[in-house]
Amino acid sequence: MNTSTLRGQQLSVPEQIDVAADAGYDGIEPWIRDVRGFVEGGGKVSDLKKQLDDRKLKVVSAIGFANWIVDDDKARAAGLDEARRDMQLVRELGGNHIAAPPIGAHQPGLPQPSLPVIAQRYRALCEVGDEMAVYPQLELWGFSPTLHTLGELAYVSTAAAHAKACVLPDFYHIYKGGNDFESLGMIEASKMHCFHINDYPAEPGLDTIADKDRVFPGDGVCDLPNIIQRLVNNGFQGVFSLELFNPEYWKRDALEVATEGLNKSKAVVLKAIS
Repeated sequence: MNTSTLRGQQLSVPEQIDVAADAGYDGIEPWIRDVRGFVEGGGKVSDLKKQLDDRKLKVVSAIGFANWIVDDDKARAAGLDEARRDMQLVRELGGNHIAAPPIGAHQPGLPQPSLPVIAQRYRALCEVGDEMAVYPQLELWGFSPTLHTLGELAYVSTAAAHAKACVLPDFYHIYKGGNDFESLGMIEASKMHCFHINDYPAEPGLDTIADKDRVFPGDGVCDLPNIIQRLVNNGFQGVFSLELFNPEYWKRDALEVATEGLNKSKAVVLKAIS
């Protein structure tokens, strides 16, 4: 469970962990900003790790926003330092992967580095990962001018020429970026450790649909069973992490939302593999 799914309920990190475990998840994908807030409020990362172990939850990934891609040399160096600190937290929680979205090049009007340059910068981020034994997953953002297509994702992760380079796709973002799901077959399945699972409605249309419109798997129009079946046939053995930002779900009981999300995710996966 990606904890954005319950952002509106304003849960503490220990509460997020308990809800995920009570709902039946075997993994959690926390947001670094939440973990930092917990620590700044006097909490200990070691206590979170013990709680995760006691509740039998693995940190499969984490969401951070370090500025590794930006053109400004000073800002990029600071971004790599931030990534190093984020990775340290992930490692202390028992995880070994973190999201690497194109933050800093994700809005019109911001500098858009060329793909070869992005590949160099992603490699530098991967080298920080070598230091920390926590590896950045190149994340697709469908709304971003940069890294919104599967082709860009494949190019950058390949051109980085790093053994631990990997990607973080997302069903909604693949759609939002105007991609064809057939293109997933061109990405080596072993390089997808975590895959954000969600669904989207037919309306609003592609131009205006946004994160808030994501719905539970199976409640939208994405052909999840067939796409997942092709992923599995291609050797995918990664983790599906439920990532939603739906404000209607945030109005509901957290455990109820988490449980429904898990059950519906399992249903589409079972349909895919049965």
